[in-house]
Amino acid sequence: MPIQARIMRTLLIADAAWRLGPRALGRYGRYRLSMLSGQAGRRLAGARAPTGPFLTNQPTPPPPSLPEAARDALRTSLATLPPPAVHGPFPATVPALGMDLFGPGDVRPVWEANRFQALPLLAQAARLWPQAGHQAALGGWLGAWLAANPPFHGPNWACGQEAALRALHLALALALLEQDKAPTLATRAVLQLHARRIGATARYAQAQDNNHSISEPAGLYACALLLGDAAGRDRAAAELAVAMARLVAPDGGFAQVSTGYHRLLLDVLSIVEWLRRRHGAPDFPAPFAGRAAAAATWLARLVAADGAMPRLGHQDGSAFADLSAAGPADARGSVERAMRLFAQASAGFAADSGCAWLGLPAMATAARPSHWQASGSMGWEAAGARALLRTGPLRFRPGQADLLHLELWDGTRPLLTDAGTGAYNPAPADRWWLDHFSAATAHNLIVFDGQEPMPRASRFLHARWPAMATLADGAARRDTHGHTHRRRVLPEGRLWRVLDDVEGPFTEIALRWRLGPGAWRATANGASGPAILALSADAPLAVSLEAGWESPAYGTVRPCTVLTARARAPVRHLETRIELP
Repeated sequence: MPIQARIMRTLLIADAAWRLGPRALGRYGRYRLSMLSGQAGRRLAGARAPTGPFLTNQPTPPPPSLPEAARDALRTSLATLPPPAVHGPFPATVPALGMDLFGPGDVRPVWEANRFQALPLLAQAARLWPQAGHQAALGGWLGAWLAANPPFHGPNWACGQEAALRALHLALALALLEQDKAPTLATRAVLQLHARRIGATARYAQAQDNNHSISEPAGLYACALLLGDAAGRDRAAAELAVAMARLVAPDGGFAQVSTGYHRLLLDVLSIVEWLRRRHGAPDFPAPFAGRAAAAATWLARLVAADGAMPRLGHQDGSAFADLSAAGPADARGSVERAMRLFAQASAGFAADSGCAWLGLPAMATAARPSHWQASGSMGWEAAGARALLRTGPLRFRPGQADLLHLELWDGTRPLLTDAGTGAYNPAPADRWWLDHFSAATAHNLIVFDGQEPMPRASRFLHARWPAMATLADGAARRDTHGHTHRRRVLPEGRLWRVLDDVEGPFTEIALRWRLGPGAWRATANGASGPAILALSADAPLAVSLEAGWESPAYGTVRPCTVLTARARAPVRHLETRIELP
């Protein structure tokens, strides 16, 4: 890398670090010190994998009453169980702490395949079809996984959050089989191994101010709960409540502004709360319950009737504790169980089979407001359509340069969409994904003179955060280049108007609307297809349909259509009218 580029990158990282603040930097520094001193490694020394038995021979409890479609979904998932030995391009026998998780390839798919999602599924199958040997298969799968992943070696022990999610899946599987209150000695040893791994790098999780900070104490809680460690359980509960108070706002906004990671947040909270209730443990300290209810309500407003969500923020395709076997593209089960557990209401998906597995009673559907505001976002709903605007203020690091990005859905049809994520560590030929999908040009935004309002400092870090302000019907952004963008959203029945006002020392602006799937054609002032878009401004506009790229799922990239309008100074006002059929 040329010296000038190195200096610029260093300055960007320094700027981003300053914005993260002393708390996050201090905890990350303590984590790095524990790694460099060998303290973290010593905490993981001398571990051996238990060999079983992991389950008792007690009969499986009867299953809940399920429609045949739910049984078919479970059968389909059983046919595609991940094998117990998935390492990808990573070595399986080197010490996990400090191993290179980027050079060999993308570790994200490896981690997803090793989250023990097979265990709850096999537990469900054992209850549905008790003579088919699924309970024995569960114990065999777990034993094979431990043999293929020796404790604290290889990629699957490299991350504390992954250990936490495995512990939660294991606890859920045992609870479904009613073997969680007296685990076998071998299973207790598995839980102890996972608790050790989570605890070894706890400062790293606390420094992230994202899902790590929630998932890891939740995993420790599940381990302590099943091990009968009341003191450890209460410590983990207190840490989880502190993380919730910091990262989840009273209005339900999450520090990690991402529909995908918000879903994972709810899934983790739902399972740990259900386990707590099942064991009759004390309530989590305040403000856990209130923040969880608000977080559930936030996502319930955004999930379509078919389970699809806007692709706001990073999306990694997680489907944690997927008791409905619906897959990562369908979030109905996640929001339904979270709403019933925390908000004492339904999200409107009463037929979710996952709630039946957890024994959650049916509840009345929560009312949906026509306009709402939360930390980091704002939403509208009118005449069967709904919009989501990415707002501020910025208290935590943004995952993408998406501030003022707007999505619009008509029922289950996405009309204005986000480009998605691509992958966190794509193949060399696809490295352009890293810059493209996190950039402002991959969102429904105005870009001034082709300048990124928030340059990427590293893989997951942006610098020069813009100043944000919330308006009654939108939000405003001012970047370090001196450019101001104010966006207002005005729903009028089946007509939606988006008003954009701009100021600053720019020469040219480009407004992009990334169009959802459909047969779009250019018109004189916009585009026509599943909806009609008409653009106008107080200066001449050059409007065209252009080819773009989107990522509908993690690791998948395909062409898409982008409506682009360009104007030169002194343009100050633009209006987009969206007529729905």
